[in-house]
Amino acid sequence: MSFDDNVFYDNNLSAWIDEFLEEANECTNCVDESINVDTDVILRCLEENPHVAVAVAVAMAVSPKSNKKNSASVKSAVFRVGVVRLGAALTPFVFDAHNSFMLLPASCPTLSPQLKCSSFSLFPSKKPLFLPPVSFSTNPIPNLFMSSSSRSAFDVLMSGSRAAAAKKNAAKPSSPKKRKVVDSKPPPPTNLDSSSTPSENTQLLCNSGNEGGQENGHDVGNAANSVGSPPASAKKACMGVSVQVQERIAELKSRIPLLKRKAGDFDPKLVACWNEGKGVPFLFLCLAFDMIDNETGRIVITDIVCNMLRTVMYTTPEDLLHVVYLSANRIAPAHEGLELGIGDASIIKALANACAGSEAQVKKQYKELGDLGLVAKASRRSTQPRMCKSDPLTVTKVFNTFRLIAKESGKDSQEKKKNHIEALLVAATDCEPQYLIRLLQAKLRIGLAEQTLLAALGQAAVYNEKYSTPPPNIQSPLEEAVKLVKQVYSVLPVYDKIVPALLSGGVWSLPKSCSFTPGVPVGPMLAKPTKGVSEIVQKFQDTEYTCEYKYDGERAQIHYLENGTVEIYSRNAERNTGKFPDVVAAVSSLQVKKSSVSSFVLDCELVAYDREQQKILSFQKLSTRARKNVAISDIKVHVCIFAFDMLYHNGRPLIQEELKFRRECLYQSFEQEAGYFHFATAITSNDIDEIQKFLDTAVDGSCEGLIIKTLNKDSTYEPSKRSLNWLKLKKDYMDSIGDSLDLVPIAAFHGRGKRTGVYGAFLLACYDSNNEEFQSICKIGTGFSEAMLEERSASLRSKVIPKPKSYYRFGDTLTPDVWFEPTEVWEVKAADLTISPVHRAAVGIVDSDKGISLRFPRLVRVREEKTPEEASSSEQVAEMYTAQSHNQSRNQEDNEDD
Repeated sequence: MSFDDNVFYDNNLSAWIDEFLEEANECTNCVDESINVDTDVILRCLEENPHVAVAVAVAMAVSPKSNKKNSASVKSAVFRVGVVRLGAALTPFVFDAHNSFMLLPASCPTLSPQLKCSSFSLFPSKKPLFLPPVSFSTNPIPNLFMSSSSRSAFDVLMSGSRAAAAKKNAAKPSSPKKRKVVDSKPPPPTNLDSSSTPSENTQLLCNSGNEGGQENGHDVGNAANSVGSPPASAKKACMGVSVQVQERIAELKSRIPLLKRKAGDFDPKLVACWNEGKGVPFLFLCLAFDMIDNETGRIVITDIVCNMLRTVMYTTPEDLLHVVYLSANRIAPAHEGLELGIGDASIIKALANACAGSEAQVKKQYKELGDLGLVAKASRRSTQPRMCKSDPLTVTKVFNTFRLIAKESGKDSQEKKKNHIEALLVAATDCEPQYLIRLLQAKLRIGLAEQTLLAALGQAAVYNEKYSTPPPNIQSPLEEAVKLVKQVYSVLPVYDKIVPALLSGGVWSLPKSCSFTPGVPVGPMLAKPTKGVSEIVQKFQDTEYTCEYKYDGERAQIHYLENGTVEIYSRNAERNTGKFPDVVAAVSSLQVKKSSVSSFVLDCELVAYDREQQKILSFQKLSTRARKNVAISDIKVHVCIFAFDMLYHNGRPLIQEELKFRRECLYQSFEQEAGYFHFATAITSNDIDEIQKFLDTAVDGSCEGLIIKTLNKDSTYEPSKRSLNWLKLKKDYMDSIGDSLDLVPIAAFHGRGKRTGVYGAFLLACYDSNNEEFQSICKIGTGFSEAMLEERSASLRSKVIPKPKSYYRFGDTLTPDVWFEPTEVWEVKAADLTISPVHRAAVGIVDSDKGISLRFPRLVRVREEKTPEEASSSEQVAEMYTAQSHNQSRNQEDNEDD
């Protein structure tokens, strides 16, 4: 008998055992002769025959020549081979006190007391795995491990069962069981055969689990019952499905390049090769990701995404929301705080189990490739012919599983999450594993910025035949649709509301159905830097403007809902309500004073405050507060609210109103309460001397400087935008580059001399959102106290990675000693910016081949409230360099005039 991975086995165990033992005996003899041969060599040979791999593992476990290291290594590897490649129902194990193991027939009624039963598999169920049922003698199985004989483990183990089976057959000659030899093979790995229903595919394909409707993985207790004897037509049916699967994949791959056509020339009917109403294959999305990853032009990428979305709208509009979310590498709106919570360690374990390898092998590949997604793709390719498969992955299946992973909590939650991942990986095909892993890590990194996704969504809505006719006043439908979708998303960043509204009413009716709503934070409006009071007066000379203190605290958006609920959100939409219970209490008491206010949204700064001395404290004091589940009784550093804008008032969004009107609403709605709630200190003036004195007063009062805002003209609130209608002026801007930069440490150099044992310098980078990459901008080694340097070194040691990420961009001459995951954001000041042949910040913007670097950078502080993607952008760096060059030229002209 040829032990093929893809053979179906029937219920007549005895006949199968007889043939199996012949090879098992030979393997035992082979192992006894060369027991210390390299384990990896043995396993590579045995991969061609995993059944024999199990036999050899058992032989090694019981052989007196076996050593513990070899036995454990083979046991671990063969366990994966057995569970994944032979199918769940064929690999039960028994462990004795010495942790040796062997195959165990299912229906054995008693076991030797020295043996303990345990089920080791990649599935979460604790039920034992059993072979198809047969009758056994009531006598206990001989205790194999008490014997010093090295003859076949299986021969000893199975002799009783064979005798019992023979006795049973002899007792019932009238109804002998004739063995069905079925030479049918299940199809290769996961397919895109959407023409078959999931239940049909489950019957036809050899499943590694996912039976019994177990969403989180695999009821292995019922696995044995799912193997059984296949129908007589199994071979033909399975081979037919296999051919269909491969044809579907090939057909999809042949059509995917059509997504690259100009959107105006694209026909979604030509790409969709799955039936209307069927789930969108996850492979379709992954192949589109692959295509985007190989492009750099923004227009081309927008066309690909637009055409991808149009195809989904045409075939399966109900899947559009999930496609959009996965394309944005999210599973929920940011303010919901729903995160996958998956670390690399769990992913490595899942990869090792799903791909029949060891964690050591996965880590080795990770070190070589630097990307777990590429490791998954390579592992999938090498194990594809042997892995038992479940139903084809669809976008909805992947999205829903991701949501399940995020919601797992409590005891064993990490194990459950890992099992979900394994189930997805086992079902994955082609390039799906690569993007499954990247999505799980929230590091898609294909150059698809969210603004591009929004633009593509707007364009796709215009091409949608149902709502393609724009209103009469729209001259450029595509451009207007893009602006509209981006505008709506800026005030309601919730795809769950935007996508259904777009499908039901079209893009032109979006503003009516999707507007700013309390409980859903918008991105904060941001200011651009300026270097002096005279520059402010010159820029706003024909406009009324106000100057406000710029407080050194934490930006917050406070939402008060009509039901009395208070929610607090950070600048990156993180829910901070539990972090500031004292602020919640303060806001609730304000509401009592002004009963006419039923709902509102405030833009404000939360600042550390000494209520006894009535003075502002430093940001460092604020950062010492606990971050989660804070009890008011435990608070030692108090906070004061400094409100400067109102975005929503009594059921009415104010974002489109002028600042002058918004501020009047703010002043009329609340009263100040010393130490708890203050309005931002402000003046309205265009006098240079008065503004200069106001700046000095702000700095003396522990503020950073001033924010200057237009009051009437162009003064609407622009969420998530750094606008020229808001300018910021700090005292130290006048002697430096004009603004500090928020940069990400991506590498470090070992310290020497006094800095031995810590990092001596760090490589910092800005973020290019268009290309989704971190671009090096400088090395920094100044601005650190000894304590701070030790603290930052200790923090980053746990973030070390084996090689730079594929999305790090830096000069070839830079050779740091260690590389980091991008996790921290540091505020940095510098003397000026300069063109650099070494660093790659803003490369291609100011100079075609060179980047921009900082001269004499020094650390100011760690920006714990910011994510790496919120670091200073390459566009900001380029703007600062241009402004610096302009100022230098103007100063030179002024000096020449003098």
